[in-house]
Amino acid sequence: MKNIEISLVVPVYNEEENIDNFLDTVSKVFKKINQTYEIIFVLDPSSDETENKILKNIKNNNNIKLILLSRKFGQPIATIAGIEHCNGNFCVIIDVDMQDPPEVIEEMYYKIKNEKLDVVYAERRTREGETIIKKIVTNIGYKLINSLSDISIPKNTGDFRIISKRIINELKKFDEKEAFLRGLVSYIGFKQKSILFDRN
Repeated sequence: MKNIEISLVVPVYNEEENIDNFLDTVSKVFKKINQTYEIIFVLDPSSDETENKILKNIKNNNNIKLILLSRKFGQPIATIAGIEHCNGNFCVIIDVDMQDPPEVIEEMYYKIKNEKLDVVYAERRTREGETIIKKIVTNIGYKLINSLSDISIPKNTGDFRIISKRIINELKKFDEKEAFLRGLVSYIGFKQKSILFDRN
């Protein structure tokens, strides 16, 4: 097996309309980075053509892989399944709906490499269309979680991040039934920094 620099883990469910656009954008990003990569789609069985769309793209790009779950387990478990099966020196977790722009991957990769970090998480600077009520509820939620926990989870972050092999190996040791990735990565520790981005 060739050495893979970056694994991309993408949990999907009923996303047929987003697959081609996502892969087109991601391919351009990896062409700029010029590193070996794999794209791992982890699919909760869907009622649309998501699976067939992915299989069609696999025929044209052997860097794409598909893990088909036996039933609908949900995004957290799908994400962990992808991490457990990734082969990269680094792993990026991203959604397929383009709200987290794939172009940010390039900046995250160079930051984690150049600064010798273990995690670079994408911190939302703005979120288009977000209401003031949503912002208030989100802020209260983060304050509540952090007040009840021994660890601090960064505000305005999701699962969109890049993690090192060291973090990947630590995550594989956990046996979480309902894994909360942000919490687990914060719990593991090591060197973590953020980058700011604008979310669609």
